Amino acid sequence: MSERVFQGPLAGVRVVDLTAMVFGPYATQIMADLGADVIKVEPPSGDDTRYISQGPTPDLGGVFVNVNRGKRSITLDLRDDGDKATLVRLIDGADVFIHSMRAKAIQRLGFDYAAVSGIRPDIVYVNCYGYGRRGPDRDKPAYDDTIQAECGLPGVQAMLNGEPGFVGTIVADKVAGLTAVYATLAALFERERSGQGQEVEVPMFETLASFMLVEHANTALFTPPLGPAKYPRVVSPNRRPYRTKDGHVAALIYNDKHWAAFVGALQPEWAGPELATLAQRAQKIDWVYTRLAELFATRTTAEWLALLEELHIPCAPLRTPDELLENEHLIAAGFFETVDSAQGPIRFPGVPTWFSRTPGKVAGPTPRIGEQSDEVRAELDRASGRR
Repeated sequence: MSERVFQGPLAGVRVVDLTAMVFGPYATQIMADLGADVIKVEPPSGDDTRYISQGPTPDLGGVFVNVNRGKRSITLDLRDDGDKATLVRLIDGADVFIHSMRAKAIQRLGFDYAAVSGIRPDIVYVNCYGYGRRGPDRDKPAYDDTIQAECGLPGVQAMLNGEPGFVGTIVADKVAGLTAVYATLAALFERERSGQGQEVEVPMFETLASFMLVEHANTALFTPPLGPAKYPRVVSPNRRPYRTKDGHVAALIYNDKHWAAFVGALQPEWAGPELATLAQRAQKIDWVYTRLAELFATRTTAEWLALLEELHIPCAPLRTPDELLENEHLIAAGFFETVDSAQGPIRFPGVPTWFSRTPGKVAGPTPRIGEQSDEVRAELDRASGRR
């Protein structure tokens, strides 16, 4: 079998991937789409995420297929000395080693940073943890729901809906995955300058805490605090899609330009000089949202969208995920990519970024458990023979 050709801004980078579930695999999926050769190391039973959603075969659930596309899978039992030796050979030719085990577990296996950097001194070694090792919760297990809870997301939802609830997407996993990508690329960039590798830690808790506090730290940033850790506009219970005569519409009549255009066109009785500035409206945000909601109920969705677009005010109809898959803009922009696989064509959401010289692309289909084991071992043998 001929060796694969990788293209994109990360072509030439080899990633040894010992991550599972979504956080780490989402990060390495992005690296694969940007051209990295990602070798997914799985136990003989496979990554558990293979089995948590429906797919064409029991081991190819949809969530797994999406976040592991374009990777190459090799099965290794890391309790076996021979398979450990194979992992050592993989590390010797790698640029990045990334895992999502707890610190004690990876150390017991003999592949902590000290051991891996002893094999490949310039390796970028990335830990995907639940909690950072410098805090007392370092050994706690973590999943998206528990991290959402730790970081206050259900409490924010309670401000909106009256009851605590999780956000309807695995936001902690995905934000942490994106953070792992930029942290890895920053370390690779620094290595180009210094020639040295380093250890990187990406904890879900600290990552989502940073994410949440971007706006919610707000007046609590100062010493002494000027108010509670809260950004009032986004937790107003009246901040929601506006109900129209026949549906709903999302609109943000926010800055002074948009506000002036809106009230100038509709001339509501309540839009006086006391609401002319963003600062004034921010102080009365619940009142403003309530009056807008009453006004939006007087016209149809189509009428509102036509008016708001004419006034250049940000607006959108409400979509479902199914409708997103058929979105006219995404289709015209070439966002979706269809990849042939042994199970038939798979239509993936593609690379959201664009590069003029080295574009990324969906790197290929998702591997079956250990599908490239022989291929990868043969490459290792050839590399040994060239030395």
